[in-house]
Amino acid sequence: MKIESIETFQRDDNLAIVRIRTDDGAEGIGQTSPYLANFSVPMIHSMVAPWFIGKDPWDVETLVDEFVRQKYKFYGTIFFRALCGIDTALWDLLGQVTGQPVYRLLGGRVRAKVPVYGSSMSRTITPEAEADRLQSLVESNGFRCFKIRIAEVMGQDVDAWPGRTERIIREVRERLGPDVDIHADANGGYSVSKAIRVGRMLEEYGYSHYEEPCPFPQIENTAQVAAALDIAVAGGEQDNSLEQFQRIISSHAVDIIQPDIGYIGGMSRARKVAMMAEAVGIPCTPHCANLSLLQVFTLHLAASMPAVSQFQEWSIEDTAWTRGVYEPIPEVVDGSVTMTDGPGWGIQIERSFLNNADHRITRS
Repeated sequence: MKIESIETFQRDDNLAIVRIRTDDGAEGIGQTSPYLANFSVPMIHSMVAPWFIGKDPWDVETLVDEFVRQKYKFYGTIFFRALCGIDTALWDLLGQVTGQPVYRLLGGRVRAKVPVYGSSMSRTITPEAEADRLQSLVESNGFRCFKIRIAEVMGQDVDAWPGRTERIIREVRERLGPDVDIHADANGGYSVSKAIRVGRMLEEYGYSHYEEPCPFPQIENTAQVAAALDIAVAGGEQDNSLEQFQRIISSHAVDIIQPDIGYIGGMSRARKVAMMAEAVGIPCTPHCANLSLLQVFTLHLAASMPAVSQFQEWSIEDTAWTRGVYEPIPEVVDGSVTMTDGPGWGIQIERSFLNNADHRITRS
């Protein structure tokens, strides 16, 4: 069995579906990392696809590792976003060939249900309105954990508006009560001293996870914050180097490591980070900020990796560009998503998406 063709289907600049076919008729579906598809698709056809054409899909992890080594001069976010599309399509192909879900190919099912947290992406919402919608999701879907946004993105100690962070931390906790876990994401908004002060407020209100308190390249600063606080500090979503993940983990810069399957280059590389975390006994909670196929990939990682044991990220935002891509859409019931036994990713791409997308193909 050899890879014969690699196709992309791009409807807009947010994502592209990748389809791989072999010389014996097998096929698999993947997706580039969300966003920047107008750059990722040309990268696939100019650099990534030619490396994989003619190769045996059973060698997926070896192929990914060797490709990354060979192309060491070209590392960057577009490189790994494009690689994600091919890597995830290969895992689906192997699942289709064997009739097994991807999580079984990754080592077997560790958990049949994946608990998820409702992840807010908004810094424009008022504290009162945020508390209202989170409370409604407790009632409708049984969420037992949420994440709110504090600070301003890479904001150098600037808030979205004066006093918002302090108000939303207090308001959401008081409205949701003590039985709901709450995380807070600063998206690299703070200096060390400010991050520690905000962290102590999070501890006062019983928050459970403090994400990216300092700008992500400043792992030494994040390590200082983690050492000063009792609340678990999380980070890693922006990184795509396995060596950098090893540094972050070994230096105890974070208490929770957060690879993004799309940003890091696919499942093959993300699962290595989960195994690093397992080896040193820290949780791995992948970043998964939208309702594209990325959430399906992340569910399979969570179902199969022992370290991916906490509430997993589940966006609560309604984004038009994620509609009409695939089916069935996983549902949150009683705060969890139940895994199915369907082959591969267990989904089908909607025919209307394929018919209305720009199509490109690289053949052997």
